[in-house]
Amino acid sequence: MAKQAGRREFTGRHMLFTMTGGFGIVMAVNFYMASLATSGFGGVIVENTYVASQKFNGWLDEAEKQDALGWSVQPVRADDGHLILQTEGVPELALASATIRRPLGDLEAGELSFSRMPDGTFRSNTPLADGRWIVRLQMTSAGQSWKKEYRLL
Repeated sequence: MAKQAGRREFTGRHMLFTMTGGFGIVMAVNFYMASLATSGFGGVIVENTYVASQKFNGWLDEAEKQDALGWSVQPVRADDGHLILQTEGVPELALASATIRRPLGDLEAGELSFSRMPDGTFRSNTPLADGRWIVRLQMTSAGQSWKKEYRLL
């Protein structure tokens, strides 16, 4: 049989390279995706879901007590990076604190302390770096506590 001009025979070697290359690409993508998934996971939310479910009603009761306080807080990031807390119904002697963390990827976290300004707002003592943050605020006054979590862009 004469070979046709421009066509080559598909051999076992071609099949080996095709299969090896295909599986190599699939494995490389899988390892890359697995490394992204494990580096972006900051840990478990609760250690034991059964125990957490037993505490759920207590958490609801705490939330109702917190709502009954009538406190309202709205965090705003100022142009200089400081976090400003605009409050309503919060007692004058209340103290504010916050824990901050990144939502994904970066496991950067920290604490913020606040100073009360003459206009009644609270201003963080240190600025926040640019980017997305999850801010868990806590206000306390005369044995009463108020907590809420916000996402800042």
